[in-house]
Amino acid sequence: MKEISDILVAYQKAKKERKKTALATVVKVEGSSYRRAGARMLITEDGQLTGAISGGCLEGDALRKALSAIHQQENKLVTYDTTDEEDAKFGIQLGCNGTVYILFEPIKDDVEVNPITILSELESKRECAVLATLFSLECKAQIGTCILLRSSGYTTATTTEINNKLLADLKEVLNDKTSKVEHYTLNEEPVIAFLEFINPPVSIIIAGAGNDAQPLAEMAYFLGWQVTVVDGRPTHATIQRFQKANRILVLKPDQLLTQIDIDEQTAFVLMTHNYNYDFDLLNRLLPTRAQYIGTLGPKKKLIRMLDELGLNTDENQSRVHGPIGLDIGAETAEEIAISIIAEIKAVFSGASAGLLKEKKAPIHVYD
Repeated sequence: MKEISDILVAYQKAKKERKKTALATVVKVEGSSYRRAGARMLITEDGQLTGAISGGCLEGDALRKALSAIHQQENKLVTYDTTDEEDAKFGIQLGCNGTVYILFEPIKDDVEVNPITILSELESKRECAVLATLFSLECKAQIGTCILLRSSGYTTATTTEINNKLLADLKEVLNDKTSKVEHYTLNEEPVIAFLEFINPPVSIIIAGAGNDAQPLAEMAYFLGWQVTVVDGRPTHATIQRFQKANRILVLKPDQLLTQIDIDEQTAFVLMTHNYNYDFDLLNRLLPTRAQYIGTLGPKKKLIRMLDELGLNTDENQSRVHGPIGLDIGAETAEEIAISIIAEIKAVFSGASAGLLKEKKAPIHVYD
């Protein structure tokens, strides 16, 4: 979501400055690639880039393709193939042994529903959504970013009738929470749809406003997470100490859950250095939908809290991450913050958090 948020901010700036723009989206990948389907980049007519569609190897050529799309005011699908020697001649050289399909869409400000307005809908509600981008490998005409589905309904930018199969697949992706690529025939033309499941950003609640919480709040902010800092001490929980936090709350544990919304994209970090505060809050968090709960401090502290709560079960020991973070040999507050952020990211991504060099399967799984 951070990339999309950055793109929306950049677009509003470009619009204010009356600069024309185009959106580049990776819609399909075969083999290996630095970025996978769903990566996006906004390009302005004067060459400003926001977001990324590769590790830097495609951006130069993508700029030229985007300017062409802006000039002609039509969507364009471009294929970059590492096995094609011509790509190397033109200096693209992906270096990833894969084929990447990128859709370029000029943003038409006079069109009420365009790719940017659809992306803006993602930020209007904190809900899961499915974004459909339609393209064709056989036809010149490209429909583009056109449908956003939520449980409450959908927004569409296409005049093409949404057939029952496409709508059913959108609902399936929303239910399964897994992106996929499907093939359809719309208006008697073959069309490929990248159906992208998008979660709302991670909401991290940092219970504790000590000095060691400051780098954690800043790192979470730079990842685009929604950051809330809560502490019972008004001298510690201040905007001067946590300038990157979205919310700062001075509350007791029994007040906190009435002030925040907890969903499956919520992570709690208990680091108040106050045993009673952490103890009370842990008791209230265990029954919630929070996907991640972590406690700073030794394992015996967590065991003691669960024992005193009468909740020391294998399930709860598995549910709570204590000691919090990955074993990277962290010592300083900044290093500990990295280990905590990395563990939370791994949990939400369903990743192993192991060394990539020891991974036998591809880093990313593509359709």
